[in-house]
Amino acid sequence: MSQSVLLNIARESIQEVLQAQESINREELLTSYPLLSEIIATQVTLYLNGKPRGTSISEIPEHSLLEDIILNAKRAAFQDSNFIPVSTSEYLHTSVELVLFTADGPISHRDGPMLSE
Repeated sequence: MSQSVLLNIARESIQEVLQAQESINREELLTSYPLLSEIIATQVTLYLNGKPRGTSISEIPEHSLLEDIILNAKRAAFQDSNFIPVSTSEYLHTSVELVLFTADGPISHRDGPMLSE
């Protein structure tokens, strides 16, 4: 499974809230990528202009990788008490960093903003 699939799940999670409609086909993802059903803790951090704009981390692994990414992406964007919820215009300019806390150590993936400044 490529890192783009994982980052895409995080981005789609945020878009679901911004667009007020479900778009993630969990069943299809779990069928295509069985690793997503493994219990793995994650951290999602949003960056705007290179500075943190929201973050959420799982303290303990208790959800499937798929659900943990979805939960932490939404929390980072809309529930980080250090920031107001992300607006659509901000979201388009954010980059997303996803950290997986695996038995072999943390694995980090980061994308760029959807729109350039």
